[in-house]
Amino acid sequence: MERLIVLDTETTGIEPSEGHRIIEIGCTEIIDREITDDNEYHQYIQPERNVGDSVRIHGITDKFLTGKPKFEEIVSEFMEYINGATLVIHNAPFDLGFLNHELKLFGSDERIEDHCTIIDSLELSKQQRPGTLHNLDSLCRRFEIDSSARTVHGALLDAQILAQVYLAMTGGQSTLFSNEQSSNEQNNSDHEIIRVDSGIGKIKLVHANAQELEAHNNYFSNI
Repeated sequence: MERLIVLDTETTGIEPSEGHRIIEIGCTEIIDREITDDNEYHQYIQPERNVGDSVRIHGITDKFLTGKPKFEEIVSEFMEYINGATLVIHNAPFDLGFLNHELKLFGSDERIEDHCTIIDSLELSKQQRPGTLHNLDSLCRRFEIDSSARTVHGALLDAQILAQVYLAMTGGQSTLFSNEQSSNEQNNSDHEIIRVDSGIGKIKLVHANAQELEAHNNYFSNI
């Protein structure tokens, strides 16, 4: 039995080194390429700081997070849920960086990679379709997956959508591609996955450049 957990987080900012924290974790389970709707994991988390401008992205307010459990209160349940599974994460270094930072703040020397194999669906998408857009909305359009409920970012909703995207990405649906592209992908990487080596040590976070930051800010200013 192959057990995949598609995971996403929402945070108060981009850099855990600047004191930003996780405020939501959402997970969807896939067993033998079937999404199991009855075994999801979803938790809002009190970050012990204000969400600040990030509320524009996820819509989660400080008031809403009042009284929610701290990470240290949910860590045992969360780690038990993901233990031994393969995690599918879009832009894995970001979410792993925050999760491992939370573990460190909790006083643990463990890393998520010590307990799980990691598949980065962003890197998989880049390999399959270099030179195209690889964000979740673009992938939903590519694979004709309904993302109309995604008016703001949400960890559980995004995990549910990414689960469908990942199955489409790795299912070999040649009708989604041109004949030439389909032939090349079937020959080279029809079912290839991008795994994050569990022995890589500290995860390197790649920062957005000035042009990407400007595009990001312009996008969310119109929401």
